[in-house]
Amino acid sequence: MSAPFAEGPSDPTVQPVPASVIEQVDAADTTLSNPKRAVIALGANLGNRLETLQGAIDALEDTPGVRVKGVSPVYETEPWGVAPDSQPSYFNAVVIVKTTLPPSSLLERAHAVEEAFHRVRDERWGPRTLDVDIVAYAEVVSDDPQLTLPHPRAHERAFVLAPWLDVDPEAAVPGRGSVADLLAAVTRDGVAPRADLELRLPE
Repeated sequence: MSAPFAEGPSDPTVQPVPASVIEQVDAADTTLSNPKRAVIALGANLGNRLETLQGAIDALEDTPGVRVKGVSPVYETEPWGVAPDSQPSYFNAVVIVKTTLPPSSLLERAHAVEEAFHRVRDERWGPRTLDVDIVAYAEVVSDDPQLTLPHPRAHERAFVLAPWLDVDPEAAVPGRGSVADLLAAVTRDGVAPRADLELRLPE
């Protein structure tokens, strides 16, 4: 039995939704078929860092074939590989996505999001407006130089492992073991949770 039509045009709430529209919404949410789970690490240490991270999350959600399913708390991290106080600290977070994009296309999208925030790749360990790194993609293990999976250093970096564990307590790094065990084996020095900051899961 279909819902009755509204008496007046000003109240569309009881209009029946065409099946074709429902199918389109369902297709968009599952983004075609057989989506894979991917873990993406975000970092920023220039400009409005929190706003940049939220913008990156929203841009990922706006990507066809990508749905953001989980967003970690924010951590503040001292920069790696540089003299103390030579750069601003980083804000870091991890997001869990479901995607039908292959890893190479997801990487292209990650680079496009970085470029949208004027990421410059001219200095190793240099400050950057935004880092978008694919940490893991399903159970894929690959030594492709364009995209090594899982990320070759994620298992030893607390600024990736700590937020990842927060958003997924059962997480594991393919070929490396559980995130909880890996985090217990590395130092958390210079990696501090920022309970006063929050990133939103896209609506």
